[in-house]
Parts: sequence; structure tokens; C-alpha cells
Amino acid sequence: MNALPRIFASPVARRLAAEKGLDLASLAGSGPHGRIVKADVETAKSKPLSAPTISGQTEAIPNTTLRKTIAKRLTESKQTIPHFYLSVDLDIDQLLDLREKLNQRAEGFKLSVNDFIIKASAKALRQIPAANASWTEDATIRYADVDISVAVAAPGGLVTPIIRKADTKTVAQISAEMKVLAEKAKAGKLMPEDYQGGGFTISNLGMYGIKSFSAIINPPQACILAVGAGEKRPVVKDDALGIATICTVTLSVDHRAVDGVVGAEFLAAFKKLIEDPLGLLL
Repeated sequence: MNALPRIFASPVARRLAAEKGLDLASLAGSGPHGRIVKADVETAKSKPLSAPTISGQTEAIPNTTLRKTIAKRLTESKQTIPHFYLSVDLDIDQLLDLREKLNQRAEGFKLSVNDFIIKASAKALRQIPAANASWTEDATIRYADVDISVAVAAPGGLVTPIIRKADTKTVAQISAEMKVLAEKAKAGKLMPEDYQGGGFTISNLGMYGIKSFSAIINPPQACILAVGAGEKRPVVKDDALGIATICTVTLSVDHRAVDGVVGAEFLAAFKKLIEDPLGLLL
């Protein structure tokens, strides 16, 4: 077997050749006894990089105006808003029992868990008005009305129709209004007055089995509540181990407009309303 010819090259030349993707055997050395030196590598042309192999076909889906708007606003939110996050677990067994009883009595409509979450958020914001706010360079804006934006999947992206003055409406009224808005969103028929404004957003992925998540703030609002799925978990009540249906919610907060203690007070008020849901009917 014939041995491969030995290539004489300096260590620096070998390193540079490797970095440039050059085969030393293709170079002529200008050093003593034909040794390849640094200058030989520097003057040599690098091998063109091979194009990446693309497996299968691709489809270029044009970005709609809605998708571009979503991308612009969420990029701005993450880059300019100092988010912080607060999470709390909710025992929703009493709420589920109340919902079942009301739905058994109801004619023509069914209440969802999200309807109660909207109502509880609205009442908690009325109790903790400092969380119902927006930041501007000149002032922190606090809203007189409690207008709740609710994230809804629509063709081309996510939209956030608004339940206005949600704290003044019954759970049944919220439910009926939300059904109309959701249908309009899915049909692409929302009007600007349906989604412009709002002081607080709710994003619920619990129906997809998502345990918990953190949502990106919907500017110029200061808070967004991310709602996870209700699931059976072991809990300790009165020093005894039991099972309860637990839902984890996470509040994303703009620290410029809302301090940590305010976010915590809101979640405490919200938790109390959810876990003692009869108060939502008053």
C-alpha cells in the first residue's frame, strides 16, 4: 500500500486552512523546501460554501395586515415593556359546581368557565383599580371603566374583542356578548369598535390542556392574565391531604405602570372571587 504524500505546513497555516475550508494538498508552498506558510493560505481562495440542502417543498404564505400588526405590536411589547410575572393556583371546584347548577337551570345558553374568569377579573380590577392602567412617558393612565379584552383565535391571527364595563354585567350577559364577539371574530367580521381600547386582557389556553404559560402584554395595557387548564391535583386542606381541581393563572405585568404589590393584590382579589364564586353573582 502506497503511503499518502506528507504535506509540509506550518501550524498557523494548518489552522487558517481549516478555518477557510481549504485543502492543504491543493496549495503550493512558498516556504523553505516547499513548506506551506501563512501567506500561502491567506492568498488562496476559500472553497465556496455548499448550499444547504432543503428537504421537501415549502410554501410561502403571505403575511396578512392582521399578522403584520400582531408581529409589530408584540415585538414592540417584548422589546420595550419590562415584563414581570406572578402566578397563583386556584381551587375551582366550587366554581365548577356553581356553573353546572346554573347551566342546568339555564334555558338557551350555557356558561363557560371563561365567562366567570372575565367577571372575576372585572370585579378584581374594580377592587384594585391601580392594575387597570397604562403607561405613558408623561403619566400613568388609570381607566375609569373596566373594559376586558379577550384573546380569540381568528383567521390570520389572534384578535382581542372587548367586553366593555364588564364589572357592571352579569355572568350571563358576559357569556352572551362573548359568544357574539367570538363568532364575529371567527368570521372576520369584527368592527374596530369591537376591539379598539380595553384596559386588561385575558388569554385562556386551558381548553387545549396547557397547564400554565406567560402571555405577552397587549400594549398599551399594563396587564394580561394567562389562564391554564383545570386539573385534579393533590392539595392539603386543614392539614389533610385531598384532591381538588386546580387551575394555574399567570399575570404578566408592565413594571413601569404597575408595581409588584399591586399585581399581587389583584391576584389575591381574583383568587378570592374564583374560589368563592357566589360573589360573582351579586
